Amino acid sequence: MRFFPSSLVARTSLLLIVGLAVIELAGLGIHALDRLDLAERSQMHDYQIQVFSIYRTIAETKEEDRKNAIDDLHIPSNTTVLLLGTPDQDIHSHKIPLPFFAPGGLAPGRFHAPPPGFGPGPAPFGPGGLMEPGGPGALPPGEESREHPFGSPEHPPFPNEHGFDRPHEGWYGPGSSGREGYREIPPFMRGSFLPSSLYPLEIWAGQELRTHSTSMLLPDGHCWLVVRYVMPLPNPLEAPTFIIAFLMMSLFGGALIVWATRRLIAPVTTLATAAEALGRDVNSSTVLPENGPSEIRRAAIAFNTMSMRIRRFVSDRTLMLTAIGHDLRTPITRLKLRAEFIDDDELRNKILADLDEMEAMVAATLAFGRDSASNEQVVSLDLRTLLQTIMDEAAESHPQQADALVYELPVQPVRIQARSVALKRALNNLILNSLKYGGSAHVTLIPPSQKKEKDRIARIIIEDNGPGLPEGELERVFEPFVRIETSRNRETGGTGLGLSIARTILRAQGGDVRLQNRGEGGLRTIITLAA
Repeated sequence: MRFFPSSLVARTSLLLIVGLAVIELAGLGIHALDRLDLAERSQMHDYQIQVFSIYRTIAETKEEDRKNAIDDLHIPSNTTVLLLGTPDQDIHSHKIPLPFFAPGGLAPGRFHAPPPGFGPGPAPFGPGGLMEPGGPGALPPGEESREHPFGSPEHPPFPNEHGFDRPHEGWYGPGSSGREGYREIPPFMRGSFLPSSLYPLEIWAGQELRTHSTSMLLPDGHCWLVVRYVMPLPNPLEAPTFIIAFLMMSLFGGALIVWATRRLIAPVTTLATAAEALGRDVNSSTVLPENGPSEIRRAAIAFNTMSMRIRRFVSDRTLMLTAIGHDLRTPITRLKLRAEFIDDDELRNKILADLDEMEAMVAATLAFGRDSASNEQVVSLDLRTLLQTIMDEAAESHPQQADALVYELPVQPVRIQARSVALKRALNNLILNSLKYGGSAHVTLIPPSQKKEKDRIARIIIEDNGPGLPEGELERVFEPFVRIETSRNRETGGTGLGLSIARTILRAQGGDVRLQNRGEGGLRTIITLAA
């Protein structure tokens, strides 16, 4: 992906931060739902208290003064109070049961008795009430002065040990019983401090979307009080401290994730740096600390062991090659001395030529061993100046081909970190190889791109006008002692170690070299060096 980070630290941090954000959003959603539920409950409670206050005010007001009383009330903008001849017809409503002590709570001619011992109350209901002498709830003659468990219109009954949460069947009038009937009663009717004479005769309630409507028939039975209430949309993020706390938690959580990820990934970065140093220089003394978590400790031990074995292997191979080359010099010299006593001049010259070739191969082998075992220090150098020196020396050593040496200089210096002597030997081998087998050497230095500070690469292009090489031989010529058949002659044939030595030197310094055929003929040598 184009915008997906490339580093392990960035990817891990991004993954953990996204996970933290998902968890926080889930927690925020749960919190918001709780706040919404709590806000709606609070709004409904305020609405019910408001309905009770408005109803009591209007119920206690004379009929002719009720409109003026409504105008005098401080009614919120989301609440509408109307006096109508019927219940609210704009919002579908249903009838709400009334308590037994309310005038509308009893069916005509039927007595719904409360539970025994429902609480003391003075005096019967009075004229026209259920406790009127001879009425369905009247006391026997002579017992009218006793306290009746029903209470009175001025003192309605209060819950006793049965409580309103444990009502008896039929307690709330016809069509209602038990807990179901109690739950349907508006809260302001459940034990409100209203005389029973002020209780509404009927109550209808309904809701459409967020609009609630309560219609109450006033005690005189002539008018309905309708209270409509539009419940506002609650804001779950209403408190600014919650947003601040959420942002602070996200900020500190993200910072902690980045810090912890960098600490955890740091050993991997150290391992990558050490591996890169080992790839550039097999004799690098970089040793990873063998501490930390068990996995990191195992990786460090494995890397240190591997680097030690690689150094030992390379050292053993180099010492073997050097020893063989050194030991071959003595018999070669002895054979040269003996060849001088051969009478046949032609045979003597052939033997001496073969011995000279063998001696050149031994010298190249010793040079290869010295370059591999070199402990030359890395210095900062100008690649442009180094190439100019090599080209000048090549022109001096091959004056007859000086015109075939072309060098294109960049305007700005190109500074790199390298071993100057070894790098000069490698570049000199490649340039002279093109001059010897290709007849020319056109050298171009391409500075590294400035767009990326990391992985900056300088390139050197060497082109010649020779016959080129078969595609299958472009990589094989870098193997030690491999020579192309056309170069196996006394005049131009080499030892087969020049390209191998050059690649070994370049790779030891973090670079590389490869060959490719040019479309117009000749060979192109591409050298890369870390800038």
